[in-house]
Amino acid sequence: MRASLTPRNTLLMALVVIGLSACGGGSDDLDQYINDIKKRPGGRIDPLPEITPYETFSYIADRQGIRSPFRPDTPQASGGGTGPRPDDNRSREYLESFPLDTLGMVGTLHIDETMYGLVQTSDGLIHRVIPGNYLGQNDGRITEISESEIDLVEIISDGIGGYIERDAAVGLSD
Repeated sequence: MRASLTPRNTLLMALVVIGLSACGGGSDDLDQYINDIKKRPGGRIDPLPEITPYETFSYIADRQGIRSPFRPDTPQASGGGTGPRPDDNRSREYLESFPLDTLGMVGTLHIDETMYGLVQTSDGLIHRVIPGNYLGQNDGRITEISESEIDLVEIISDGIGGYIERDAAVGLSD
C-alpha cells in the first residue's frame, strides 16, 4: 500500500524544510566578532595586594586596670540574691511542653461563675485553662483571661544568673 501526498502532508513537509533551512548559515557576523576579540592584545592583571600579618592581643584585665568582660560590672547584677525564681519543685503542666508562640487562644467558655480560656496546641488539641495555670516553656503563669486574650507572666533568665518577670499574652486566633 502506497501513501499518497495529501495537502495536509504537503504543508507539513514544507514547514519542516523551511524550519531546517532557517537553522543553517548566518553565523558569519558572529565568527567575525570572535576573530576581532581574539586579535586584541591581552590586558595586564594587577598584582595581589600585600597581606599584613595579624597582630595578636593578650587581654589581661587586672594588669591594665580595666574590667573583665566576663564578670558582671555591678555588684547587684551578680546573679544571686532576691527576685523571682522558677519553682523547681512544682509539677509541670501539659501545656508547659509547648513554646508559647505555638499556642493559640480559640475562645472562652463560661461554666457557672468561672471563665475558662480555650487554648489550641500545635497538634490540634484544645485545652481549658484558668488563671493560675501555666503555659509555655518559661514558667508562664496565667494572670487573667479576657474575651480576646490570655495574659500571663513569664520568668526568664536575665543572662547573668538571675531571673526577671516578663508580661506575655496569647491572643485570640482568627
